[in-house]
Amino acid sequence: MIDLHELDAFAAVARLRSFRKAAAERGVSPSALSHTLRALEERLGVRLLNRTTRSVTPTEAGARLLARLAPAIGEIADALAELDSLQDVPAGALRINLPRSAARLLLAPMLGSFAATYPRVQLEAVTDDGLLDIVGAGFDAGVRFGERLAADMIAIPFGPPQRFVVVASPAYLAANGAPATPRELERHGCIGRRFPSGSRYAWEFAQDGRSYSVAVNGALVFDDDELILRAALDGAGLAYIYHADAAAHIDAGRLQVLLAGFEAAPSQYFLYYPSRRQMPPALRAFVDAVRG
Repeated sequence: MIDLHELDAFAAVARLRSFRKAAAERGVSPSALSHTLRALEERLGVRLLNRTTRSVTPTEAGARLLARLAPAIGEIADALAELDSLQDVPAGALRINLPRSAARLLLAPMLGSFAATYPRVQLEAVTDDGLLDIVGAGFDAGVRFGERLAADMIAIPFGPPQRFVVVASPAYLAANGAPATPRELERHGCIGRRFPSGSRYAWEFAQDGRSYSVAVNGALVFDDDELILRAALDGAGLAYIYHADAAAHIDAGRLQVLLAGFEAAPSQYFLYYPSRRQMPPALRAFVDAVRG
């Protein structure tokens, strides 16, 4: 009788061409893995691997066995993942990468209900305003604006479209006046935004169906939305920020919206993740929560 565990061990060594790498992947010692493979070869009565001090390669018999085993092992893994996905209560670890703004505006409001609905999901959210390969960095999913998504990802809208507005405090406007068009921003102190890449953000506008951007200048440059908002409230200059962040201050009269007729089209955040035949239960739960 051949143990499925032994066949899986052989497939790992043959695929990785290394006892050390296969042992690390499976969480066992190389010597234990080598013993398992020798026992399998003895029971089968055929050598499956050619071993030298520098390399491990399948024999002809081993290559033939691997060609038949690999699809079968994949099917077994898919079947087990499908069973996990049918759990009444999804469980497991879930790592998500997202910008600080998305964490504040979209993720934070849903954390209480998500934790109550899926208590066995271990959610880890890492905020990062840069762009990265979520698969290579070990994340299950990410959140970005639509124009920044890779073409090979599955993406679903996350939250409502986000508007950006130019705002200033009444004190700043009393001292400096208000710009009538985006081109007049060069005569004002604008609170700048710096991306993690080092580039400075050019404010975006639209007029007569045409989009364009304006490079602004000012004495203050930040990479944090809360600092930009605080500086605007203190009368340090004009700010280009999320309307959702400024809404309470606008309603209270602490900030005024400028250049409303030149606002760019809203931007949509998306939750995105790699295409998979069987989605992990924890990720499926989060997708369902985002879809509402």
